Amino acid sequence: MRSMLVVAAMFTLVSSAQEEKIDKKVEATLRTVKGTVFDSQDKPIVGAIVQLKDVRTLQMRSYISKENGEYHFSTLKIDDDYEIEAKNNHMTSGQKRISVFDDRKVVIQNLKTDKQEKFDKPEKP
Repeated sequence: MRSMLVVAAMFTLVSSAQEEKIDKKVEATLRTVKGTVFDSQDKPIVGAIVQLKDVRTLQMRSYISKENGEYHFSTLKIDDDYEIEAKNNHMTSGQKRISVFDDRKVVIQNLKTDKQEKFDKPEKP
């Protein structure tokens, strides 16, 4: 009976160690992008819409800036390019690019909404 308990305990330890190794491998391929959204007078904006686009898959993620204008996106692939943009009250930061050549695990990208958002005007018949 005791030997079965010892074997079970060792199996649990080995399983935990293997899971931890896998988690570290996966974690090594991921990054976080975070920052603060500011208006044209450098005041943080609460409630700005921050959009992040994976350039390869065209998948979009959105985040609404929180207290102090802060936003964050986690579990992003480190080997993909991203475009990020903040919008608030018809103002935009314009698109900023986060490149695969930027090897930081945590990218700080502050965004300033100081450009007028452009709208496509419908063509007249």
